[in-house]
Amino acid sequence: MINFNKFTLQNGLRVIVHEDPSTPMVAMNILYDVGAKDEDPKQTGFAHLFEHLMFGGSVHIPDYDEPLQNAGGENNAYTTNDLTNYYIQLPAQNIETAFWLESDRMQTLAFGEKSLDVQRKVVCEEFKEHYINKPYSDAWKYLREMVYTQHPYQWLTIGKELSHIENAQLSDVKNFFYKHYRPVNAIMCVAGNITTEKVKELSEKWFEPIEPGEPYIRQIADEPIQQTARHLVLHKDVPVSVIYKAYPMSARRDKTYYADDMISEVLSGGQSSRLYQQLVKEKKIFSQIDCYHTGSVEKGLLVIEGKMLPHIKPEEADLAIQEEIDFIKKEKISALELEKAKNKIESMIAFEDLGLLSRANNLAFYELLGDAALMNVEFDNYNKVTVEEIQAQANTILVEHKCSTMYYLAKGNS
Repeated sequence: MINFNKFTLQNGLRVIVHEDPSTPMVAMNILYDVGAKDEDPKQTGFAHLFEHLMFGGSVHIPDYDEPLQNAGGENNAYTTNDLTNYYIQLPAQNIETAFWLESDRMQTLAFGEKSLDVQRKVVCEEFKEHYINKPYSDAWKYLREMVYTQHPYQWLTIGKELSHIENAQLSDVKNFFYKHYRPVNAIMCVAGNITTEKVKELSEKWFEPIEPGEPYIRQIADEPIQQTARHLVLHKDVPVSVIYKAYPMSARRDKTYYADDMISEVLSGGQSSRLYQQLVKEKKIFSQIDCYHTGSVEKGLLVIEGKMLPHIKPEEADLAIQEEIDFIKKEKISALELEKAKNKIESMIAFEDLGLLSRANNLAFYELLGDAALMNVEFDNYNKVTVEEIQAQANTILVEHKCSTMYYLAKGNS
């Protein structure tokens, strides 16, 4: 059980406090309810660009890192299709430094052509290094574009194409900031050796004077239900051929999400899982095979990804995967498989709760989902899942006409 308190400032900033006197540290996590899905299709990559811009200096603090390092702190950030998250950890006695730094950049960044130019170049180089020049790096670009025909999950957080960042103007960047990076669209969690009273005092001092901004009303149309199987064959300069099979799955807030997650665990949760035992160890079709999901806030994807052995044709690999899918749909999983999956998930949740930063991050994320208290019932939701529910969900999501299959082939494999 993770204990916490909550309050909301007059400007709409939601604040969560998790008191833990057993540590000498404090973690501050600020989650902004903006991700790649909130971008203009003609100006993508902005949420990720801001992950970089937010460290480029704010109106009163030209250098973000130096004062934090002087206070013994460390920080980082990440962007997804659903959210942008910034976090700091530092000794408890220096916590006001974090309030000072984060409030100043929430108030306004030091917008300038020089800062934008520097960060634009950094992001463009990252785009080239990780999404153009690296083997398999463009696989998810093609996969998302094949699966999502309307929903903005169709592009990566780095952006749809390099030109969107290359052509980003200062006015576009400012508009994006003042639309999304406002107190009313943010959640702050402070965790560690600090009291709720102290957090409230510092929050009112540093954050409450910031203008609230306008609440962001998200208007994203649902992706149409896929009616026909989709296929894509790519020939690339890569060492090993890979098959991807993607199925639309439940949104993060759906009750059926937990059964979907457990399907992925049963299929590929370790070397005793079904896909490994049958397709790697027994039939020797793949050198490696995984089943995972995107965990998206809105309807995401369950993906099976397998690296084929050199002599295997993609059609043979595809058929072998389909046989395992048919089996989990036809026959209920065993009680032992269910128990093993639940035990693994329980241990993963417990391990996550050990880290202070992880607790701060998760409390903010569950508040985004609807209520930070959901964090304390997460395993209960998994524990309620039955073998019948897993079979029902397998028959709901692992359907041939909803599947998008991509053969990402090494040259010479056809």
